Amino acid sequence: MRDITFFTNKKLTPKDCFDALNKEIKNVKMNGDSGIIIDGKAEIDHFKCTGCGRCVGVCKFDALKSSDDLHRDILNMKIAEYALAVVKDRPTFHINLVMDISPNCDCHSENDTPIVPDVGMLASYDPVALDMACVDLVNSQPTFENSNIGDNHKHHHDEIEGLDNLFANHPDTNWKSAISHAVEIGLGSDKYELIKLD
Repeated sequence: MRDITFFTNKKLTPKDCFDALNKEIKNVKMNGDSGIIIDGKAEIDHFKCTGCGRCVGVCKFDALKSSDDLHRDILNMKIAEYALAVVKDRPTFHINLVMDISPNCDCHSENDTPIVPDVGMLASYDPVALDMACVDLVNSQPTFENSNIGDNHKHHHDEIEGLDNLFANHPDTNWKSAISHAVEIGLGSDKYELIKLD
């Protein structure tokens, strides 16, 4: 199990943590079953912490981190496994609206200008092929100059063929680990045929 710790020099009060986490993780229990202790100071209770990383993802102060470099890959793999648990042996159809591609995950309470223009709506019976098509289409788009990654791309786009917009936005996250693990566990295929409808 990975170890999650506070690593900030910011003066955070227990109320800061409680307000932020309670807003993002409904019904969070701070002194009960949660891995977060509020007793004059916010701490991680390592005996109760499951290492899920949810607190790391929603902390608006960026005051938490995991002690290992694999935590994002592990999270991506868990997301694929949870998706498989939901769709296994059930008829499913998946629709993605590839619009307002924000620089941060939807789990963030704040966000910024989209990083690329809207792509449209995609649909498939295969959730992995659908996500792979979405990634390829997002990566084929020009970036907005006033976005999180626009300035970087403006200076380097001609030098780097096949620039990965998602990686440029979050170089510490490997989105490919989710796709490859999803294929490996049988959630779907990363191969697709794109059929455009007018």
